[in-house]
Amino acid sequence: MKLIHNEMPVLGMGTFRLEDDIAYNSVKMALELGYRHIDTAQIYGNEAQVGQAIVDSQVERHELFITTKVWNANLNTNSFIKSVCESLEKLKTDYVDLLLIHWPSPESNEPMKEYLEQLIEAKNQGLAKNIGVSNFTIDLLEEALKTIPASELFTNQVEVHPYLTNEKLRAYCDSKNIHVTGYMPFAVGKVLSDEVIIEIAKSKGVTPAEIVIAWSLSLGLSTIPSSTKRSNLLSNLKGENLQLSSEEISKISNLNINDRQANPDFSPKWDI
Repeated sequence: MKLIHNEMPVLGMGTFRLEDDIAYNSVKMALELGYRHIDTAQIYGNEAQVGQAIVDSQVERHELFITTKVWNANLNTNSFIKSVCESLEKLKTDYVDLLLIHWPSPESNEPMKEYLEQLIEAKNQGLAKNIGVSNFTIDLLEEALKTIPASELFTNQVEVHPYLTNEKLRAYCDSKNIHVTGYMPFAVGKVLSDEVIIEIAKSKGVTPAEIVIAWSLSLGLSTIPSSTKRSNLLSNLKGENLQLSSEEISKISNLNINDRQANPDFSPKWDI
């Protein structure tokens, strides 16, 4: 499996919207199938289930790449480190491989410098091997770089799929050598029924999901699709080894209609 920064597998398993036994069973099944990159977050409410699935899988900790994200209510000096320690306890690990600011939206409007300094402190304390951000726009990244050097930002995790290619932001990240991780690669299933993607999948004898994963990775992204079914988890894994032609990549990229799925009321002003 290809790695980013020699650490993070390009293809991971996302756990957004997976709860209770479903979260546990899905993560355990993913680990059995060979996934080694698991992505969760404080607000998902499933860190404990993810942690138990990891323990029960008996996969060695050093083989895994675990990501979690600090929620808006904890983006302050009083709560940040404490919340990360609570996440580690739930995940049954001494550290995460990657700790992200989930949204640039602190509940009490704390300055970015305050919570980024806490993010750096979490790394300094050994609670996280790597640090980064999520849902940061170009303007917000420029502000962040006043506090934290680009070389310290492991990734910016943002929504990327064929209906939202996010090219402007991706180009900016490339210019700063900040890796982009794309979440919701299937746009909650929407792109899997797109005629262009289905046609390419049929021509290769593969699933639409494999095509979308292959497209995402061809752009130099990491991606973290979520699934609860063994067949879909396997299909997603196969996408990593699928090669698309430049024409096929362009056809899929041209499907972009800025159809954003994750857009809560506290979202930043997105790059268009």
